Amino acid sequence: MLNTIKIIIIDDDQTIIEALTEMLELEGFQIESHFRADKAIAMLDKNSPAVILSDVRMPKMDGMDLLTHIQKLDNELPVLLMSGHGDIPMAIEAMKEGAYDFLEKPLKPAQLINQLQRAAEKRQLILENRKLKQNLAQQTGLETFIIGESAAIKNIRQHISSLAQANVDTIIYGETGSGKDVVARALHQFSLRNKGRFIAINCGGISESLIESELFGHEAGSFTGANKRHIGKIEAANGGTLFLDEIETMPLPVQIKLLRVLQERAIERVGSTIPIPVELTVIAASKDNLAQLGDEGKFRKDLFYRLNVASLTIPPLRDRPEDILPLFHHYAQKAAEHFSREIPSITPTYLDYLIQHQWPGNVRELKNSADRFVLGISENSLASIKREEDLNGSYEERMDQFERHIIEEGLRATNGLLNEAAELLDMSRKTLYRKMKKHQLDKQQFKSLEEEGQE
Repeated sequence: MLNTIKIIIIDDDQTIIEALTEMLELEGFQIESHFRADKAIAMLDKNSPAVILSDVRMPKMDGMDLLTHIQKLDNELPVLLMSGHGDIPMAIEAMKEGAYDFLEKPLKPAQLINQLQRAAEKRQLILENRKLKQNLAQQTGLETFIIGESAAIKNIRQHISSLAQANVDTIIYGETGSGKDVVARALHQFSLRNKGRFIAINCGGISESLIESELFGHEAGSFTGANKRHIGKIEAANGGTLFLDEIETMPLPVQIKLLRVLQERAIERVGSTIPIPVELTVIAASKDNLAQLGDEGKFRKDLFYRLNVASLTIPPLRDRPEDILPLFHHYAQKAAEHFSREIPSITPTYLDYLIQHQWPGNVRELKNSADRFVLGISENSLASIKREEDLNGSYEERMDQFERHIIEEGLRATNGLLNEAAELLDMSRKTLYRKMKKHQLDKQQFKSLEEEGQE
């Protein structure tokens, strides 16, 4: 343990540094020394495997100022201060400000070694706990990144876990506002390229005359107005992920150049013939079926085949009502933090509206509703919401309809296999069976023809 934690000695007296270094190295400590506190701080970060042992009386930055800086950097990094002036008020103040200990010179070797060992053990434990939390966050992070309880969203999370580790080019399908960019960022965040950049470009938001330069870059003088070299989005994404949103709008000539990049993993800037190697994952998103567009001659089939190593489809929010409330609570919490407001209580009337609304704008519309709700303007607009005639039942009746829809989707997704459906819906088989009986659902009606043929 002592070999992994450094003891950083800070003192403007070289004799003291040499004496402490010799003594502590004999005890197995790894030592680093500095004559100035500001020099030592420059070498530290929030997760430095270190314990600070510093004199108080030093020029430019004294021990108390050092303690203040360390507390801002990482208030769990142990700082032991030492002074030969018998300054009891200072010792009290140092401990109050977060010092691990205050030692009086001349130092007692046994006491010093004991305190440094304890501080080093504490620091080691803190760093191990931080690493554990980080690992756990990586393992469960998808559930807080891709939010929802529907069978479709659970399936997407499973696919992201597999695809992210493979770094394969992927197409994401979904309506406008369904969260294609969130899925793309998740594929990057949980991939082996997550240290690289995530570069996004909306192909539909750039004019045809500019998109080639934006993607591939250009050399100075390559066209009128090109006064200097420009690095394109593909080159900027080297080592990371390139996200091409609304790729169905990309002009056909640009599609040809993109295909060459995917095949050769190299680009040529506009106005240059020198290939530049690139290593990146390409994620494309479209609200239209690219295969169908290919058949219609509106999208290059060879580019589609090259991109379509894997694909994900995000169903519209209206087809996964069980995701509405988790998403709404998530965005309401975000809005409350952003606007410094408390989240109001959700009335049965507003809850009913959330569940029954068709959400043509998908998750983007839901997020805006959460913002308005936190700001207190949603209830006033409820009176103007047109309800369908078949939504005149009681609150309990509508909640029963909602529950039935969830059970039906789980059974449909698993072809009526009860064990798998129960696991997917996160409930016991007994609970699932009871709810099926309540809603008069028969597992046979959810079995596919292939499943029935196997029985």
